[in-house]
Amino acid sequence: MGNTNGIFMLAATLGVCALQKQAELPTLPLAWLAGGLAVFAVTRLVSPRVTLRFILLPCLFAGFATGFGWAAWRAEIRLADQLSPAWEVRDIHLTGTVVSLPAHSDRSVRFAFQVDAVLTPDARIPTRLWLNFYTRGWRGEINPTPPPRAGERWAFTVRLKRPHGRANPHAFDYEAWLLERNLRATGYVRNAPAPVFMGVAPWTIRQPMLGVHRLRESLRDHFSATLGEAPYGGILTALAIGDQSAAPQQQWNIFNRTGTTHLMSISGLHVTLIAGIVGGLLGGLWRRCPRLCLRLPARRLAILSGVLAALAYGLISGLNVPAQRACLMLIAAALALLCNRQVSLARILLVALTCVLLFDPWAALAAGFWLSFGVVAALCWAGQRHSTPETIMAESTFAQTLRQRGARYLRVFLHTQWAATLATLPLLFLFFQRFPLISPLANLLAIPWVSFVITPLALLAALLSWLPLPILPLAHGLLAPLMSALTFLADMPQLTPVAPPLWSVALAACGVALLLLPRGTPGKGAALVMLLPLLCGQAPERSAGQLRVTVLDVGQGQAVLLETATHRLLYDAGPGYGSGGGDNDPETGRDAGAQVVLPYLSASGVRALDALVVSHRDNDHSGGMNSIVAGLPVYRLISSQPNLPGSETCREGQHWIWDKVRFEFLHPPVDKALRGDNGDSCVLKVTSAGGRMLLTGDIGVREERRLLAGELAALSAEAILVPHHGSRTSSSLPFVAAAGADWALVSAGYRNRFNHPRPEIVDRYEHLGAKLLRTDRDGALILDFSEHGIDARRWRQEERRYWRDRLPPLKPAD
Repeated sequence: MGNTNGIFMLAATLGVCALQKQAELPTLPLAWLAGGLAVFAVTRLVSPRVTLRFILLPCLFAGFATGFGWAAWRAEIRLADQLSPAWEVRDIHLTGTVVSLPAHSDRSVRFAFQVDAVLTPDARIPTRLWLNFYTRGWRGEINPTPPPRAGERWAFTVRLKRPHGRANPHAFDYEAWLLERNLRATGYVRNAPAPVFMGVAPWTIRQPMLGVHRLRESLRDHFSATLGEAPYGGILTALAIGDQSAAPQQQWNIFNRTGTTHLMSISGLHVTLIAGIVGGLLGGLWRRCPRLCLRLPARRLAILSGVLAALAYGLISGLNVPAQRACLMLIAAALALLCNRQVSLARILLVALTCVLLFDPWAALAAGFWLSFGVVAALCWAGQRHSTPETIMAESTFAQTLRQRGARYLRVFLHTQWAATLATLPLLFLFFQRFPLISPLANLLAIPWVSFVITPLALLAALLSWLPLPILPLAHGLLAPLMSALTFLADMPQLTPVAPPLWSVALAACGVALLLLPRGTPGKGAALVMLLPLLCGQAPERSAGQLRVTVLDVGQGQAVLLETATHRLLYDAGPGYGSGGGDNDPETGRDAGAQVVLPYLSASGVRALDALVVSHRDNDHSGGMNSIVAGLPVYRLISSQPNLPGSETCREGQHWIWDKVRFEFLHPPVDKALRGDNGDSCVLKVTSAGGRMLLTGDIGVREERRLLAGELAALSAEAILVPHHGSRTSSSLPFVAAAGADWALVSAGYRNRFNHPRPEIVDRYEHLGAKLLRTDRDGALILDFSEHGIDARRWRQEERRYWRDRLPPLKPAD
């Protein structure tokens, strides 16, 4: 009976995960769910009479169908709550409640908003929105309305868009992030008419977390007021209440480069550590009073108090996936202990995994889900396969070391570090294409210090926030030397492989499982061979004369990577997005260079750029330049901007050849005084064996006339990057006709305020026979030029998912 339950739960988790890879939802999700449950009921009835092998396949099918149907049904309900396309980017008057901890940046506050009433007639909008409230205007003017706080009710005038994010290979999926949080539209609050404060919303069963978010915000204010401008105050805030936006991006970069990010946010280790501390202290005090022990045994009190402490800490953290997993494991272990049942750690982990996915089927889309459960599963496999519930009141083998001393403490801790490092290797390569070689040493230093000193002090400061005790300054002072050490270690080398295929990740996971088996196990030598495809992956090779052009989806801006057999050129660096965001909104903060271009280059195996061409100085083309130059070697920096440090000027007639591919600048002219504006854009023509590509920057009609006055054959190209994102001030009819492109590529943001590309420009290219591809509709655009011609691909079409492609139908590009 127990075996069938375990098989059913494991298959159900596989079914939930499989649904998240589907391009479309199944037509009858409830039929899948009902069929799976019916088959499982039959297997349960016959299981006492037959052996497991006879019901294994039916049980697997039942679990898979149940998980698949459950996730599909949940997705169908959630996707039905959507914004009508007719109401995008229109003023809508509504009232509602701030239902999340607001995330602050330099000039705005972002928060989840539960709609109570829509005051605009006939407006059809979702019930939960992700809104941006600007505290300052573009010119720096201060908004007189105070920013909303958690739990407050407001009347707003908003402009909304359907969920839409930048779609690039190996990139973060913003639309899935919004779907998981049930945020079915994004937008901003208008200042006219002014927002109206309507009081604080009362606590209701429908919104049970309102009080928690209000408490979190008051604690954040207390930490900010106490620490002021202290450099590491944001880390203490993140450890206490889970607000990762409080720490600056530079510090998160240090944690990423040292492999210590999991310590600086509320993880399962922290949750179980607090449970152990609270349970141990209260249980020890309870034992000192025999009368109390007669009423309630100290062991039971310790278990119950530990679980309650874990739940409280999980709630105050916002209940992220690691905290959910830790709380569920603790609850399952506590129930087993209280009922005097012997349950293996693996079964408790499986119960937690199933519960997390049933509650939140989209948790499987997050890297943190796989890292969290993967590490604990590896630790279970390595050293706790025969553990009883008494051992899982701690997060992992490391938590047991609290009861170890001397050499055994060090041995167990190093073994745990070895197992955790190996377990994360395939996952870090898959999700981030990066593995910090210094990570084991950094964690060796940071885990005890953060877990046993910094985190308890931060929580104690939150618990005693009403007393004027110097706990926070003490915690900050103790954190400073650790941060200095991590800053030093962050400059150490890292493994940065090419994005691996899934088969190599699965093979490496099997190799890790072999390596973690006890010493002397036959076949362990094969594990190293199984890791080789993951460690030695190579980028696809191109022959001389071939060219790949990738127009990255950077929103309202431009970044184009051109690759020959052995050289790489980046044309424009994408826009700057402003500051802030963090985990509270992964689409905001930093710039396209850091968020889009560098991750794509790393995953594609590009370790240096032979040239970076910044066509002109506008932010939507140059905003990511500094991040790119700081992130990897750039051998040549070319621009039309005068006095740009370390750059050379692009001029008409400049040309060079890489791998039988010719690069030539057609604009600006040699005698033109450059200012770096739109009209000075570097116009680059690339000629390969498979065709020609024309990259035009933001030139306008005047510059097009000058180019037309020259040799018309120089403008002819099979593919063109449409000038100025499809603005009506460019792409004149004679210029489009002279180019004669078969493919017209537009880099523009979804529902951008300029309405790029303009409808008349789209019609002009299509009327002249060009196939129009757009990043706002198609995501990243990839054109491969070879002797066989041009092969064009659209990322949204290649990687379709059921939560994408629900935009209004558009004319296909081919």
